[in-house]
Amino acid sequence: MAFKCLSQKVAQAIDEELMSSGGFSVDQLMELAGLSVAQAVQRTYDRTQFPNVLVCVGPGNNGGDGLVAARHLYHFGYKPSLYYPKQPNKDLYQRLLVQCNQLGLSVHESFADKTVEEADVLVDAVFGFSFKGDVRDPFKEVVKTFETTNKPIVSVDIPSGWDVEQGPSNNVKFQPDVLVSLTAPKICANHFKGKRHFLGGRFVPPAIAKKYDFEVPPFHGADQVVELPLAVGSP
Repeated sequence: MAFKCLSQKVAQAIDEELMSSGGFSVDQLMELAGLSVAQAVQRTYDRTQFPNVLVCVGPGNNGGDGLVAARHLYHFGYKPSLYYPKQPNKDLYQRLLVQCNQLGLSVHESFADKTVEEADVLVDAVFGFSFKGDVRDPFKEVVKTFETTNKPIVSVDIPSGWDVEQGPSNNVKFQPDVLVSLTAPKICANHFKGKRHFLGGRFVPPAIAKKYDFEVPPFHGADQVVELPLAVGSP
């Protein structure tokens, strides 16, 4: 089954609608997104073989999803840690960080080789669909590591540094092993060549899906993610 992929403009409009007529707060959407990411990790990487998960956290909402995912992974029995070099002063992000600190999660502000070596899985929660332009410090080193590491990578919504619609570029072309699309796949997902593609978007009301002409697939039981075919569809 083919699924419609969203452009950057439409994805932004849907987010705005979810938080207006949909009645959701940013906190709620972030919580549901992060839980979806954690469940995708749990579905793919057994905690007895892949206990150490390094979550690379960006400065925006994608990073917030990563903070939530780290918290849930802890409760799922993993040993998550954070690389979080640019920590916003906004209350929302500070509270999410406090929640991680209360669980004793390690927070790294430098991206040392040892930090990566000790990880079994890397979660790419650096940039989301609002990203444009070139990757700048301190995240250039992270994306470079994504290009060269043999560690499995799980990307949140889009692989960081990819063009939301064109996909990988000459400067950023790494392929994550797992992609967790949120709400609906973005157009760049058509360039994804990894092993598993999940969708987290069980919160989308039917009226909003109908208005923007995209499908919310059936979710099984209490699952917050559903696995999509690797060739998701077209714009």
